[in-house]
Order: sequence, then C-alpha cells, then structure tokens
Amino acid sequence: MSTYLTILGFNSAIPTINSSPTAQLLEMEERHFLIDCGEGTQVQLRKAKAKFSRINHIFISHLHGDHCFGLPGLIASFRLLGRETPLHVYGPKGIKKMLETIFTITETHRGFEVVYHELDKNYSEKIYEDNKVEVYTIPLDHRIYCNGYLFKEKPKERHLNMQEIAKYNEIEVCDYHNLKAGKDFVLSDGYVLKNEVLTTAPAPQVSYAFCSDTRYLESIIPIVEGATVMYHESTFLHDLKEMADYTGHSTAIEAATIAQKAKVEKLILGHFSNRYADLTVFTDEARNIFPNTYLPKALDCVKI
Repeated sequence: MSTYLTILGFNSAIPTINSSPTAQLLEMEERHFLIDCGEGTQVQLRKAKAKFSRINHIFISHLHGDHCFGLPGLIASFRLLGRETPLHVYGPKGIKKMLETIFTITETHRGFEVVYHELDKNYSEKIYEDNKVEVYTIPLDHRIYCNGYLFKEKPKERHLNMQEIAKYNEIEVCDYHNLKAGKDFVLSDGYVLKNEVLTTAPAPQVSYAFCSDTRYLESIIPIVEGATVMYHESTFLHDLKEMADYTGHSTAIEAATIAQKAKVEKLILGHFSNRYADLTVFTDEARNIFPNTYLPKALDCVKI
C-alpha cells in the first residue's frame, strides 16, 4: 500500500489566489491523517476529492490562525454530513478550550465525540500507534508552543516465495502468517527451513516528517533522521535570517541544512512569505546544500 501526501495549502499567514495556508492530507496504510487546518482547508479537501468520513485523526502544530482557523468549520461540516464516529484532535494545550468555546458561543451541536489529545511536552513523544503506523511529536522553536509530527510505517510483512514454498507439501495456507512474520518452518523430520528461503524481503518502511513553523533547530535532526520525505518551513531567504530568527521562522538554507544533516531522502519547502512573487528562488538557494529539494504545488499529490 503506497503512501501519498496531498498538499492542500502551503502559504504563510495570508491566503492568496493560488495558495492557501498550511494544510496537508497524508494517506498512510489506508489511514487518512489531516495535518494542520488553515483557513479554507475543507474547500481544498473538496477540490482534492478527499472523503471527509475517512479523516479520523487531525494533527495541529500550533494555535496560530493560519494553522488552525479552518478547524471549527471543518468539524461543523462533519456534523452536517452525518458523522457519528469519534474524531481525534491532537494539538497544543488550549486547543480544546478554543474549539469548545467556539462551539458553545455558536451553538454548534455535534452528533459525534471529539477526543482531544492536548500536548505540552518539550521532548518527542509517541502520541499515536496502531498495528501499522506510529506518530511522534517533533518539538519546534516558534513564538508559541509548536510541534511538528513524524509519521512512520511499522515493519511490513515479508513476501511469500511461492515457488520455494510449493516444494514442501507440509507447508499449508495456515502457516503463511508465521512465514510473513519472519518465522522459520520446521518439517516433520525436524529439518528447519530458514525463513529467508521461503520469503523475500518486505517493502521498505517509509516515513514522513512535517516540520511546521520553527527557527533553525538542530535538536530535531535525530528525530527526523532518514525520513523518506521531510516538509520544512522556509518563510524567508537567507538574506533575511535576522527577521527569520525574530519571527520564529527558518530560511531555505536552514531547511536544506537540516535535510542534509538528517540524511532525509527528499525535502519539500513551504510557508513562504508573501513578499516573494517567484518561489523558485527558494529552491535555487536550498539546492546548493540539498539538491533533492522541491516546491509544493496546491493539490499536488506526492508519492512517498
């Protein structure tokens, strides 16, 4: 099962005709994770033909409006669409108060439960896990409390080598699960068939690191190390590094440096200041350090 990232929005605070504030939809192992929810996210989800009912987990990096102001409207739409299953919302401490205050004042009634997972740790922690995927926080350095998120596939099952398995009548269909799990097979005479003979290597695990608004922060390198794809904000070019530091943001060079030091496979930049009309200046700067750097495109679907 392939993993896909749909870029719903990648702009900084102010929406433009061609771009919306930060929001992404990650499809990993048939799970649909919404990452940040800036203004207009549900419109972008419609354009992407995403199924609202499949979104059960939403991860908010921080409580600046360009990353969360689309959330109340999206939750209200879930109700209007007849949602009944619980919705899990992960975000900084205070997100429950923010949303519940809006719902109370506007008398927005829900027919489903919103389960809040409020975050306040300054170290990386596992916040989600099932039998195929796990999610960790990436503590960042912004003007307010902020986390990125690391999404990782768990080790996958090995593939059956049916040509080799067919040589042994004792191996039955009921044994396939153990073989996929990496176990050897013992014949009735006691001979051990090694698993690597009966199976082939599984598909490689993939991971996605989402690094939202942050100053240059080398402490995230061990967390995101080796990620298949990393998104890292790059609000400014490096000639405005002082402004980046002051406002709690990064430059294209700094994002590329993190990618290089963490040995990630691919870097996607984002959260660009509206002062830049031509965004190719960001890849021009970043590729000098990390060549495999790309710009996002609205509604672009990236295979991870």
